[in-house]
Amino acid sequence: MEALRVLSPTAILGYGFPMESFMRGMEQHPHAIAVDAGSTDPGPYYLGAGYSFTDRMAVKRDLQIMISAALSEGIQVIIGSAGGCGGEPHLEWTLKIIREIAEENGFTFKMATVHAEIPKDIVLERMRRGKVAPLSPAPELTEKELEHTVRVVGQMGVEPFIKALETGAQVIVAGRAYDPAVFAALPVQKGYDKALAIHMGKILECACIAATPGSGSDCIIGSIRNDAFTVEPLNPGRKCTTLSVAAHTLYEKTNPYLLPGPGGTLNLTETEFIQETDRRVQVRGSRYAASDSYQVKLEGVKRIGFRTLSIAGTRDPNMIRSIDEVVEGVRERVADNFKQSSLDYYLDFKVYGKNAVMGPLEPLRKTQSHELGIIIEAVAKDQEMADTICSFARSTMLHYGYEGRVSTAGNLAFPYSPSDFKAGGVYAFSVYHLMDVSDPCELFPMEIEVVGRREKE
Repeated sequence: MEALRVLSPTAILGYGFPMESFMRGMEQHPHAIAVDAGSTDPGPYYLGAGYSFTDRMAVKRDLQIMISAALSEGIQVIIGSAGGCGGEPHLEWTLKIIREIAEENGFTFKMATVHAEIPKDIVLERMRRGKVAPLSPAPELTEKELEHTVRVVGQMGVEPFIKALETGAQVIVAGRAYDPAVFAALPVQKGYDKALAIHMGKILECACIAATPGSGSDCIIGSIRNDAFTVEPLNPGRKCTTLSVAAHTLYEKTNPYLLPGPGGTLNLTETEFIQETDRRVQVRGSRYAASDSYQVKLEGVKRIGFRTLSIAGTRDPNMIRSIDEVVEGVRERVADNFKQSSLDYYLDFKVYGKNAVMGPLEPLRKTQSHELGIIIEAVAKDQEMADTICSFARSTMLHYGYEGRVSTAGNLAFPYSPSDFKAGGVYAFSVYHLMDVSDPCELFPMEIEVVGRREKE
């Protein structure tokens, strides 16, 4: 079979890419442009709140270039985990941008939309039949926890994308998806080895992060044949090496040889990485083993409260020396002040310059900093209560008495006014489980529309 090429412009839709790199990719006449638009890395907030963690203008810029080039070349654009998290609001947000692009440019094209948000009653029914299992270290899912969950999405595999490809859609926009699936779907549909296709997708999903020097904002192209695939960055200032590609294969994995996904596991025990040129790496030998039952990974979040933050700093050496005692004293003062109100809250102090990054795991127990940055965080059941706790903690720390204090007017420097920031809802992951399905597409309904078609007046 002739080699099939997939262009990955950027690590996440909206992260951008140099036009020069993108055009070099288009000069190689790829068979598809594919991009992963999301991740759980930014945490649970965006899934729960229904917002994208990428900027609208940046996403629109990337999509404008990709769709225009794909339509000119007669190839398909494939997007997974739309809007960052792939729920219904994220999907609609992305679709609105695409429709704007079509209207502004006079484009007309067939678009497939694949949904990934799963109604909770479906999850509940499967739970009661024993078809939902925790993905370690998550606990067993309870009906109460599911009831409190705001939104659940399922991570689709290649099958819903293949179904969309078979409709002839020129643009495919999907909700939450297994990251390699958007890149592997076309090769699998065309009959290429599934293991190689998924492994290539694993490399392409983060674009030039798999190159050196690495970048999430630059283009890479993958080319798959019957027995191997190659990856090559499209910026002459970068190169793929056996080390960079093998290292990225290990990225986000608990086992260096096994990569589980929807429907099976990628086995890398016999994989070879070959330096084909100084900038291109060939990969062969990956194997795929289908699982006994097809399982879809579920991701869901619940709201646990509201957050208020205050940012401050100190350069007083006496306060720096006593910072642990100051923090503990402020905690105690806040607790004492509101003990009769029985307020339920969470109060935290992140001290940058001491141990804010690693917390109790920090091996350097004594700070050498001449100044400290302090973030005061309060979380409570409503925004007003969070505001109250943060405000009281901030004012208490500002005037807290410690040994050697010189200034009684205050010992915190606030870079902003107002000093306190309402951060809104706080979310936590409540569903991180596997659900058995009989059909890989059953949870992911598809819609087809012709974008840009205007009705006759």
